[in-house]
Amino acid sequence: MIALARRITALCALGAALAGCGTADPAGPERPAHAQPHASASSASPSPAGPPTMAAGPGGLTPVFEHGPRDRGKTVALTFDADMTADEGPRAAAGERFDNPGLISALRTLKVPATVFMTGRWAEEYPDQARALGHDARFEVANHSYSHYAFTGDCYGLPTVPRDGKLTEVQRTYGALRKAGVPNPMPYFRFPGGCYDRDALRAISGAGVTAVQWDVVSGDAFATDADAVVRQVLGGVKPGSVVVMHCTRSAAPTTEKVVRAVVPRLREQGYRFVKVSELIRESGTPR
Repeated sequence: MIALARRITALCALGAALAGCGTADPAGPERPAHAQPHASASSASPSPAGPPTMAAGPGGLTPVFEHGPRDRGKTVALTFDADMTADEGPRAAAGERFDNPGLISALRTLKVPATVFMTGRWAEEYPDQARALGHDARFEVANHSYSHYAFTGDCYGLPTVPRDGKLTEVQRTYGALRKAGVPNPMPYFRFPGGCYDRDALRAISGAGVTAVQWDVVSGDAFATDADAVVRQVLGGVKPGSVVVMHCTRSAAPTTEKVVRAVVPRLREQGYRFVKVSELIRESGTPR
């Protein structure tokens, strides 16, 4: 994984965009050109019995959500990927930290709701933090796969999930979240690296999730210049935006500082912070 981190860092320096790393346009690698068309936002179902989700896409494929409506007020969702792969146990045992309590504390102090996409491996390593997030009404916890392996080939050097193991990755993560004490993990899934294609959408359709992407790449992964990340976020946010950031000290050390700078600036511009579930609910029409 150290070699992988170096490779990803190099890609970032060249402008690659690993799930919030770099400055590439979201229409590029995070949303592969061969991916299926997304389900219409108007097909979202804000059922009173549970969290709002999108209706299935063509052929029953897992629906994909990227941003909320642009014309229903200035709302923005900050999302944070709690990344940890199945290969990083030795690094954690050696003292490397893949959590970020300071960031979560900042969000609480600033009274900012947020959605955390958590890998099963992260929940296993930090069950107390996972449980605290799951019981805090300000946050919602969603699924980021168990291993943080890619669901397509050639996804920024990430190892690849076997074709017959993709649904298991999603299901195993829900088991890990509940075991850690997250009582109601959301039916939302974020592909590692943001990489997906038609086969990936079909493979996890049985999980009943909405795949959540983004329209603003923060660039916080492996970043050392917090001011540059702040400028990138502020320059990209539009009404209904979903911003992808990270909740991992080892790979995103500037994120807390970025949040403390971005939140008041966006509030000055009239933005209101919401969770992903609210954006999906605003996007849809009840069935």
